[in-house]
Amino acid sequence: MYLLYYSNSNNKSVLANSQTLVVQQYIMETTLEHSLSDKIELALNKIRPYLVADGGNVEVIEVTPDLTLRLQFVGACSSCSMSAMTFKAGIEDTIRREVPEIVKVEAISL
Repeated sequence: MYLLYYSNSNNKSVLANSQTLVVQQYIMETTLEHSLSDKIELALNKIRPYLVADGGNVEVIEVTPDLTLRLQFVGACSSCSMSAMTFKAGIEDTIRREVPEIVKVEAISL
């Protein structure tokens, strides 16, 4: 076990062992991931009522390490001739506006 000094969020030096730091890093990464996925879901929930009204929906497949969001159309949206327009003008624009951390948005079912 190692004893390390690090600065906490208040810029105060803290003495901690290496296991504590690993746990704290994991908690911070998990919190970041949840807040990002929450932001994505909130943004998509602004679009979903329109998709559901036409018998479709969109699902998050993954967020890659390089912050690319991969989505898949389901239901009627998966075979709709307007899904490319819906993706570009509706979903991609909403995600880029609401979740600026996302670098790229891809639909895997178009």
